[in-house]
Amino acid sequence: MPELPEVETIARSLQAGGRGTGPITGLRITAAELLWARTLACPGPEEFTERISGQTVQEAGRRGKFIRLTLEPDTLLLHLRMSGDIRVESALEPLQTHDRLILNFEDGQRMVFNDTRKFGRVWLLRDPDEVLGKLGPEPLDESFTADLLAQMLAGKSRQIKPLLLDQTFLAGMGNIYTDEALHQARIHPLRRASSLSREQVQNLWFGLRDRLSEGIRRNGASIDWIYRGGSYQDILRVYRRDGQPCPVCGTPVERILVGQRGTHYCPRCQPLLITDVETKGGDHATV
Repeated sequence: MPELPEVETIARSLQAGGRGTGPITGLRITAAELLWARTLACPGPEEFTERISGQTVQEAGRRGKFIRLTLEPDTLLLHLRMSGDIRVESALEPLQTHDRLILNFEDGQRMVFNDTRKFGRVWLLRDPDEVLGKLGPEPLDESFTADLLAQMLAGKSRQIKPLLLDQTFLAGMGNIYTDEALHQARIHPLRRASSLSREQVQNLWFGLRDRLSEGIRRNGASIDWIYRGGSYQDILRVYRRDGQPCPVCGTPVERILVGQRGTHYCPRCQPLLITDVETKGGDHATV
């Protein structure tokens, strides 16, 4: 699933150009073509195509794992989920298998939402907070400080990795960068959130921001066919490196399941005491 750095990279390319295309800001949408109706979360297909036609893209941005296109007067939200991607191209190009939604622009370009597994969703809303208002803080915002993270973790008995993946707790985190940040912070993914010391919270805050920033600098991670153009996969510390040496100490990286997610860590750099483990309660689903 594309995570914060991958979604940020796509949003920036839509705003200012990149990934082989120019920006779409300032372009008027002349028509929408819905190739798979269930791509729409809301409104219905007829209302969607009628409402969005004639609106102009004012700004492209990101909130959590959502791409946000500010139109006039609506806002278009796109969530890529497991296999979604967006491309901007000439309207003369042949369509591809798994294209789900097309926005045609007045300059002869089009934006195409492609989604192999059909999990991605699109919303057209007057008030984007109907969806985005449920999200937690942005880990790269200036307002997200180590002090704030300490307050957020206080009293939380959940395991640290599932908690970080919960989009209502912290927006934008996914499997890749959570494993990477926890390794950099030397925190075991099964640690109870409330058991972290002040120094460990500081290390986690720094690790989250450092790994996400590096991911954005490298245009995300291209670890399969879904997401194109990133290079973070070339510097992975632990993610999908089970059996390979830890880049810090050389101990083989291990893989376990945490909250039904494949999780990678170094047993030496990220030790776990029995008193640090959550012993009751369950993990909650993530957004």
